[in-house]
Amino acid sequence: MSTTTDVDLVDYDDAVARFDPVIGIEVHVELGTLTKMFDGAAQFFGEEPNTQITPTSLGLPGALPAVNGTAVEYAIRIGLALNCSIAQSCRFARKNYFYPDVPKNFQTSQYDEPIAYEGFVDVELEDGTVFRVEVERAHMEEDAGKNTHVGGATGRIHGAEYSLVDYNRAGVPLVEIVTKPITGAGERAPEVARAYVQTLRDMFRALGVSEARMERGNVRADVNVSLRATPQSPLGTRTETKNVNSFRSVERSVRYEISRQAAILDAGGTIVQETRHWHEDTGITTAGRVKSDAEDYRYFPEPDLVPIVPDRAWIEEIRAALPELPAARRRRLQGEWGYADAEMRDVVNAGAIELIEATVAAGASPAAARKWWMGELARTAKQQEVELAELPITPTQIGALQQLVDAGRINDKLARQVLEGVLAGEGDPEQVVVARGLEVVSDDGPLLEAIDAALAAQPDIAEKIRGGNLGPVGAIIGSVMKATRGQADAGRVRELVLERVQG
Repeated sequence: MSTTTDVDLVDYDDAVARFDPVIGIEVHVELGTLTKMFDGAAQFFGEEPNTQITPTSLGLPGALPAVNGTAVEYAIRIGLALNCSIAQSCRFARKNYFYPDVPKNFQTSQYDEPIAYEGFVDVELEDGTVFRVEVERAHMEEDAGKNTHVGGATGRIHGAEYSLVDYNRAGVPLVEIVTKPITGAGERAPEVARAYVQTLRDMFRALGVSEARMERGNVRADVNVSLRATPQSPLGTRTETKNVNSFRSVERSVRYEISRQAAILDAGGTIVQETRHWHEDTGITTAGRVKSDAEDYRYFPEPDLVPIVPDRAWIEEIRAALPELPAARRRRLQGEWGYADAEMRDVVNAGAIELIEATVAAGASPAAARKWWMGELARTAKQQEVELAELPITPTQIGALQQLVDAGRINDKLARQVLEGVLAGEGDPEQVVVARGLEVVSDDGPLLEAIDAALAAQPDIAEKIRGGNLGPVGAIIGSVMKATRGQADAGRVRELVLERVQG
């Protein structure tokens, strides 16, 4: 019995209780070089189809490749950040297969001699648990072009009327990072997969090797899943879900495959080693093609390129120049900001580190920055179903808002109204304060008028205060705040009430 889609899925919790999931992840990152891996064609996203090409991009006869030195440097940066060994010597190979978006009928990649190998990366899960993922290799290669299937309902080749191919992406430099089998995650395998890909995405950005925008395909993950009876059993047959390009989809695809494979095994079937497609709209995977093994690609050394032999001194220069990586940066910022572990995890999980860091740089205290981004703004983002960074407000504006509070020009209640105005597009905090007339009333004259009116309306309260009962002062303060639309300084109002009644 082969894989099918007509079996009932096994409940996820039941599946991981009876089977041991093993995952493996291949992450491809497009390097942010100015030109392609083996030729001088520019690579900019969104250009007109087939305008960023050369004879080498198209694999025309007689066109010879030349290695992009910056791409090699970026690959070494990635390898070092992954705690890998950097090869004394490595070479390129031809990975032979036919597909319309591969103009040469082979992809120039690395096979048995990758530039980086035997590394690891520690990923932090949402509850603070740290899980180590072993990295088998990180190798250089070139990207394929892009097929567009026109007509049909799915955008895939099946049912399409015709297909178009854009070779702008053909030859864009890639680094592919391949994990060893990830074992021991158990029911948290989907979470580990998501956290690992997110950790790599953040690392790429910190290293400056890629924009790492998943929605543009700068980072793509192929997710392998297999099940076995126990952690001591041999590895099961794996499936490979191709080109998953969001953190949420990585997690969901692993959960789905675990439930699907468990259903097949329960029904007495066998898992076919195949590629599968992830469908974001329905949350399922469907079969692609039977997965090829290495021998099917007929790898052989690329005869037109000499081996890469990185100078050891150059590698150490690159190592010394590596920027602070995300995990170390988080630990440093947590210490500087004085956040508790749980508070920092909330900030990380909300994607608010950069926002808070920029807000502190704009003059707010770490506590105030966290209060705004994790409080009012987080609630607003949740209501609007957007990410925090997508809200129409900047860290500079939050810093300016807090400075108005610190200067006593507005209180927290008024600051929330100012925040609403900024989010509504009414301008910067200062402009909203002026336009809405929200500044705290600092002149004692209007405050005394409001106090006198409140005391006249509640004469018994004055007698209680004179008798030493200060509890009713709050009622007078409330009346004054209402009369001034919340623009009075409550502390100053209290002082004036006591002076008025007792003196």
